[in-house]
Amino acid sequence: MVSALAGGWAGYLRLSGNFHPIEEGVIYRSGQLSGLQFADRIEDNGIRSIINLRGDNTGQPWYDAEMKASRAAGVRHVDFPLSAGRELTDDQVRQLTAMLQDLPRPILVHCEAGADRSGVVSALYKLLVAKRPAEEAAGQLSFRYGHFPWLASRTAAMDRTFARVMLQLTAAAP
Repeated sequence: MVSALAGGWAGYLRLSGNFHPIEEGVIYRSGQLSGLQFADRIEDNGIRSIINLRGDNTGQPWYDAEMKASRAAGVRHVDFPLSAGRELTDDQVRQLTAMLQDLPRPILVHCEAGADRSGVVSALYKLLVAKRPAEEAAGQLSFRYGHFPWLASRTAAMDRTFARVMLQLTAAAP
């Protein structure tokens, strides 16, 4: 019963685009949206920058539609490929933090499902840019958004990345 509900929730998130504010009017997260969904989200939320965590996929219909919607709206589009199965390096964390601070806002961060890669970037935004408490930031990597860190999940690398960054931040504190 629990697994059926979890599967239903994950299916709903996938179909809906898993679009959520991280900080209303400043930054949002999602899964892969269709070209029309991108156009609607850009218009409805005033999106000025998109960080695509899937990387450049020129020639793929989803990517070409995303680029078309971005260009049509004059949105800054950044490809920053990550793997949900590998921890981010400290350099990747620095690069992402700089983008989250410097790109025109509001920003939309997305990956394929909007759960794991988008989750860790959302958590890093909350922790490192918005300076929110670690417990609040960690909530971005949760079942609410479709992240399943249990049962030796291959996406546990996202949780390990966030835990490492939290430890580094704590160690650097006076």
